[in-house]
Amino acid sequence: MASSEHYFYVLECADQTFYAGYTTDPVRRLQQHNNGTGAKYTRLAKRQPMRMIHLEKFSEKSPAMQAEYAFKQLTRSQKRGYLANHKSEVFPNNKRPENHS
Repeated sequence: MASSEHYFYVLECADQTFYAGYTTDPVRRLQQHNNGTGAKYTRLAKRQPMRMIHLEKFSEKSPAMQAEYAFKQLTRSQKRGYLANHKSEVFPNNKRPENHS
């Protein structure tokens, strides 16, 4: 049975880079990234640990994946603007990144 909740998420890595992805289970996916079993990009030790700083919920897979793709096309400055201006369902213990302009 397909999940009815689809998420576009953004992680802030320990090296201050961003990683964007798609999932149906944000808690599990964050654990995978921090355990070194997530995406190749997040497996590098210098990127761990990560924290989920942005989470958007969608009722269908396609719009969530489109949001992920669009975010990945932005410059770092534009990504910061996106994160500052878009509603997020972030876990309470994670904060948005500070503006390091």
